[in-house]
Amino acid sequence: MLACDFFTVDCAVTLRRVYVFFVLEVATRYVHLLGTTSHPDGAWTTQQARSLLLDLSDRAAGFRFLVRDRAGQFTTSFDAVFADAGVEVVKIPPRCPQANCYAERFIGTVRSEVTDRLLIINERHLRTVLSRYVAHYNRRRPHRARQLRPPRPDRPIPQGSCTQVQRRLVLGGLINEYEPAAA
Repeated sequence: MLACDFFTVDCAVTLRRVYVFFVLEVATRYVHLLGTTSHPDGAWTTQQARSLLLDLSDRAAGFRFLVRDRAGQFTTSFDAVFADAGVEVVKIPPRCPQANCYAERFIGTVRSEVTDRLLIINERHLRTVLSRYVAHYNRRRPHRARQLRPPRPDRPIPQGSCTQVQRRLVLGGLINEYEPAAA
């Protein structure tokens, strides 16, 4: 199952609201950051859906459902892109964000860990910050639903206890990653 949604970030210098579009693979909690724009419309959202399916390639057949809200950016052409790939689009009830809880939880996480703690200067800065955060989220950040494993770790997860730990700063120290230190 896939879950998708938009969230907004207000830029400090340009005073523009930027919309961020993402898709989350529910089973693995892997996030695909599809794009940022100041003016999301149906054509832009549909193109992002096509790009996602190209990135997923053969894995797209493994998804049966896409959960989305009833926002105006999701047009019939957006739904048709997924229908052509064999993915059924499920619209949540109006004014019921709890029905898309996985996407809403990611929005809460990205807000509390990143965007509420930084002054975002412009859309380019936002894309840079979010791409670094999503890489951290997908490769290193532990997830309780996955027994404290990241969705797709970029290195083996150490087992057992270790005596020394090394800290690595992400986003200038806003987030810390920890790993066993070489003895």
